Amino acid sequence: MNIIQKLSSKNLLIFNLVLIGAIFGFSLAFLSFSCSTPNTNKQAKAQENPVIIPASALAVAEELQNAFRSVSEKMLPSVVEIKTISVVRRQTPRFDGIPWEFFFGPRDRGPNNDQEREFRAQALGSGIIVRFINGTYYVITNNHVVEEATEIRVATKDGHEYTAELVGNDARKDLALVSFKTSDQHPLAALGDSDSVEVGDWAIAIGNPLGEQYSFSVTMGIISALGRTGGPGGNINDFIQTDAPINQGNSGGPLVNIRGEVIGINTWIASNYSGGNVGLGFAIPVNNFKRVIDEFITTGTTKYGWLGVSLIEPTRETITALGLENKRGALAAHVFLGSPADRGGIRPGDFITSVNGRELRNVQQLQMFVGDLKAGENATFSVIRDKQPREIRVRIEERTDEVSDNSKLWPGVTAVPLDDQIRQTLQLDNNARGLVVLQVIAQTPAFVIGLRQGDRITSINGENVSDIASFYKVLREKTTNELWFGIIRGEAVLETVRFKR
Repeated sequence: MNIIQKLSSKNLLIFNLVLIGAIFGFSLAFLSFSCSTPNTNKQAKAQENPVIIPASALAVAEELQNAFRSVSEKMLPSVVEIKTISVVRRQTPRFDGIPWEFFFGPRDRGPNNDQEREFRAQALGSGIIVRFINGTYYVITNNHVVEEATEIRVATKDGHEYTAELVGNDARKDLALVSFKTSDQHPLAALGDSDSVEVGDWAIAIGNPLGEQYSFSVTMGIISALGRTGGPGGNINDFIQTDAPINQGNSGGPLVNIRGEVIGINTWIASNYSGGNVGLGFAIPVNNFKRVIDEFITTGTTKYGWLGVSLIEPTRETITALGLENKRGALAAHVFLGSPADRGGIRPGDFITSVNGRELRNVQQLQMFVGDLKAGENATFSVIRDKQPREIRVRIEERTDEVSDNSKLWPGVTAVPLDDQIRQTLQLDNNARGLVVLQVIAQTPAFVIGLRQGDRITSINGENVSDIASFYKVLREKTTNELWFGIIRGEAVLETVRFKR
């Protein structure tokens, strides 16, 4: 076999291919290893230029971090997870007719072919341990967390879980107190002073957001605003607003200051669509519930003081007409006849600016201040009447269900001055006169004598009234014995019938 034949043989060809592949593989591995080898020069350069934080700045940051750690460590054992079960009855459709009747026979059918069934609904919230008396721990939370519950259980940070029961609740302030018995030791939360809170203060929220998977979470932010109103369900608190993240399940948990003191109870969030946190969380100030804790323990309920006025937020035109620019408070639009306010001398048109020296921001705050007064207590109300300040002393009574008797609400009509928008809506010319009736409350004297929404009041008891100031002045001074109105209704000029007091 010559050399050419040997080189072209099959065995030699296979050997050459294997040899070439091995050479190629070693070359590729060498290149890969070379590319992956770290550049020691660059690494050395990086180590030569570390990030340097000024010692003073680092010390401040670490001290703040230590403060947050301390607050969390102090507060978490005083926070509980509240698990509730509610029994809900709902209508469900019956599965009657073919093929059901073929297999199981005919069944009784209701008028709507539905049947009522019970469902067990589970919910989760938070709470704060605030009292310990004779082996019983008391936990403050929101009323909406437990109000429908048939079973309540409380879980603590150390993993213990206890059966709890409702002690007392108040739907008006959305507060409730539950209790559980144990010989285990649990610390009580320190309650602070919400009146000392200011916008910009640190705020720390603790609770159980979005279920058990995220229980005992701590979030941080600041106090965004104070005195917020408009809570769900007619809640009358003046809320603390915070951007500390709050979500469903945080309800009833504490809002804490940098000293580890409870300054509020996380209660609700404002969210347009998602139902989750968007930096608008609201907490009931701690001073709003300090008193009710003891009342819940002793009586299972809470009592409210009653003044006997119906309040409104005045319109801009009313504020100008009554000389109330740059004033904050609440306008007494109506007074209950025979009430503490009536006997004390408060009259419709009085603008209340403070209670016992505590300045008011709005209607809701006045309702809260009065509600916190005790029956039999004398309170001093600062009012503006005829643009002049005066003080009126009133003996407070206990609020009862009878206070909603509209037949005693005087006078029962809310009127506003004419403005361009009202003139346009009612198609009135610039020479139109009178005060427009915005609201007439059913069963009140104004309603009984025939006043209706949209009427224009031109006189009271024969005395001309051209603006809201004269309206309240005549109402206050000329209606001791009887009341009637001169009105314009459509094109007709009328007088109502007379109401005898």
